[in-house]
Amino acid sequence: ASSPFLHFEVEDTGRGIAPEEMNNLFQPFVQTTSGIQTKEGTGLGLTISRQFVRLLGGDIYLTSTPRQGSIFSFDIQVNLAAALKVSPRLNKGRVIELAAGQPSYRILVVDDRKENRDLIVQLLSSIGFEIKAANNGQEAIAMWQTWQPHLIWMDMRMPVMNGYDATKEIRARERNTNTNHRTVIIALTASAFEEQQASILAAGCNDLVRKPFREQIIFEKIAEYLQVLYICTEESSEDATDNNLKNIQFSILDLRSAITIMPAQWVTELNQAAVEVDAERIFQLIEQIPPTHSTLAEKLTNLVRSFCFDEIIDVTEENCN
Repeated sequence: ASSPFLHFEVEDTGRGIAPEEMNNLFQPFVQTTSGIQTKEGTGLGLTISRQFVRLLGGDIYLTSTPRQGSIFSFDIQVNLAAALKVSPRLNKGRVIELAAGQPSYRILVVDDRKENRDLIVQLLSSIGFEIKAANNGQEAIAMWQTWQPHLIWMDMRMPVMNGYDATKEIRARERNTNTNHRTVIIALTASAFEEQQASILAAGCNDLVRKPFREQIIFEKIAEYLQVLYICTEESSEDATDNNLKNIQFSILDLRSAITIMPAQWVTELNQAAVEVDAERIFQLIEQIPPTHSTLAEKLTNLVRSFCFDEIIDVTEENCN
């Protein structure tokens, strides 16, 4: 079947173009009488436009009536895209564990920054995934070879070997191996450029997530590619996120004063745990807050749940000095 065409028209109500000038209009450096009179342009615009349209498999046309205006139209060939697959969204609240009766899923986290690795490792291991971590692309390839993870979270910019080269090597080895197993690789990138997305997918990644990310996005991507089922809290994810953000905004304003009710040693330990991105240790320290100060415990918990470790460092550093 022949490819479909898209048709475009641009119409103006200007001076129009005389019939005797229309044949040469698409020649380089040629201008109409009206164009010469206005002393604007170079006579290259239509020539370049036609070249672009022809590169796209179409052509450009002109109809014009003097003193009434002109209509420029062009057609370009297009390919029909496949219907987008709708990604599953978590309509419930925060994920608390994996649903029973599922396979044991192996997930590899690859990032040269320890705090970034620890963040995802703690998030995923806390609900029941099998997790391993690698510092660079070389380590990731070695772990993939021996451990065969179901999914890899791959940072794209790393020393020794970056995520692009590691992904290409894993895909090459998969092609040379007699197995149906194909690891899902999802890129983690701080880049906001669309061109970067094409390069990431061309390297062999299935998808990408931009930093900074919400924990909900991480869980949704895993569910999309591995069909994982979760057990969640009752509260809707949107309500939970809104409430957390409100609490965080309020927390930063008054947390410095509220935290002074705790011993200096406790504040120092909290600061160190935040520096190490140790969510488990922070929760242990939160349990030591007296019941009479439950608001402080709630605010700190919301900061941890929203990965706001920098904010915890900020509010504790002043009381550590």
